[in-house]
Amino acid sequence: MIVFVRRGGEVLVVHRSPANGAYWHSVSGGVEDGETDEEAAVRELREETGLETSVEPLHRPFDYDGMHVEAFVADAPAGWEPTLDWEHDDYRWCTRDEAAELLHYPEPRALVQVV
Repeated sequence: MIVFVRRGGEVLVVHRSPANGAYWHSVSGGVEDGETDEEAAVRELREETGLETSVEPLHRPFDYDGMHVEAFVADAPAGWEPTLDWEHDDYRWCTRDEAAELLHYPEPRALVQVV
């Protein structure tokens, strides 16, 4: 699953550390046994950024590398900044167009335009 985080007119992009591929993406992760996609999205958001909030489905799933990916959006409060986990070494707040330029994979690049 993937989660796009909005704050006003901006979208959060996070940079995976060199040990994890060194590319820009949105919050993402796998669904653990017993979790729904939505529960996984909330957990990954908390683990990767420290943001404790609900998520809303985008209703725009896609398939990537043999996996089915559900997409969600979450809103961050004004002034909130992420606390990155070990997987990430940087983040940026971007316009949708800037985020689309940075994001590594084509599916998130397309989806960021509709969040």
